[in-house]
Amino acid sequence: MPSAAERARTLVEGNPSAVLVIPGLTTVPPGQLVPEMRSVGPEGDVFLLFPTDSPAVRAATHADADELTAVLEITDVAPVSVPHRIRGRAWIAGWLTPVRDEPVVPGTALLRLEVGEASVDDLWGADQVEPDEFADAVADPLAPHETELLQHLATAHGDQVGWLCGLVDGYGGRDGAECAAARTAVPVALDRFGLRVRFTDPDGTFDARFDFPEPVRGQEELHRAMHTLFDAARASADDLRG
Repeated sequence: MPSAAERARTLVEGNPSAVLVIPGLTTVPPGQLVPEMRSVGPEGDVFLLFPTDSPAVRAATHADADELTAVLEITDVAPVSVPHRIRGRAWIAGWLTPVRDEPVVPGTALLRLEVGEASVDDLWGADQVEPDEFADAVADPLAPHETELLQHLATAHGDQVGWLCGLVDGYGGRDGAECAAARTAVPVALDRFGLRVRFTDPDGTFDARFDFPEPVRGQEELHRAMHTLFDAARASADDLRG
């Protein structure tokens, strides 16, 4: 299972949408506080790129004694069509200061968010993250490819994903074909530890987690792990048909 710090770091560095909340800028349209780029430095500081005329840049530049507090709010939405698409949220709170170096992109300015506290609330649960834990964590290696991989699984391997239902405790009395026909199965999240599938039928919706034998480090290992998982689901269905 990924740690809370790893989950928060993955959300900060990944594809989810983010907005910077600064006290006193409540009348600013949220679109003006969305960073164009974001990254995490070696000390755990979060770097945010904004246009030079952004309200965030003006606020940070004119703050007294570098005491401008801010919160980076991140919302993670599933890249596939499923009920309840928001998968998680993270909040990174701290102190905002301008980076005085010349920006790489003309017409932009770089801001540094020194992390004071962080929290994450996602499919794994709600947790607090200490700044040193956030700094030491590493984002999930599959995160840059997760959107493409989930969409591919959903469109090209929907039947195989459906067969996984036969591996879920409490549904072993139905073979894979019955399971796939009785409910909708959509891959909703993927990380180095495993795959999460959202099943829906007339009785409601639930998630099931399918862990890999060991964490994967890249797409080649992921390919083998997925084959192992689908083979197990197929074997389970064959045994039930016996």
